Amino acid sequence: MCLPSLAEQLSYLDYPRPFKNPDYLKKGSKRSKHIKAVLTQERERERVERERRQQERIESGMEVDGETTPAVGEDEEDFPTYTSIEAPPSLLPQRHYCDITGLEAPYTDPATRLRYHDKSIYELIKGLSPAAVKDYLAARGVNSIVK
Repeated sequence: MCLPSLAEQLSYLDYPRPFKNPDYLKKGSKRSKHIKAVLTQERERERVERERRQQERIESGMEVDGETTPAVGEDEEDFPTYTSIEAPPSLLPQRHYCDITGLEAPYTDPATRLRYHDKSIYELIKGLSPAAVKDYLAARGVNSIVK
């Protein structure tokens, strides 16, 4: 008869583990979906809901000369959703960016109309040729009139 070694005597491998459920079976299906599938399902759900509301309007509306009019108090607008909402224009002033560096530009050169970030960029702008100034303005989408 062979006596177990000290490591086998102190091992926890053979002890029951009360924190594990012996009847647990791992399911093969995924619990998460890809974002593309989620967005597709959301768009489909919105489309079905929109069609259902249109059908309700048609059924509850009165028919006058072959045209269907919505019932009184019925709202014509669709409700905004996360994927369909459109924001109004911002009330804040539009931000201006430096034509040279892309940083925020609080200054504009009156001669060339180039926007710049600080005085070191202004020194660079003063040394630009008219063709370079025209290219920078064209990149911003401004009709360039160099004085």
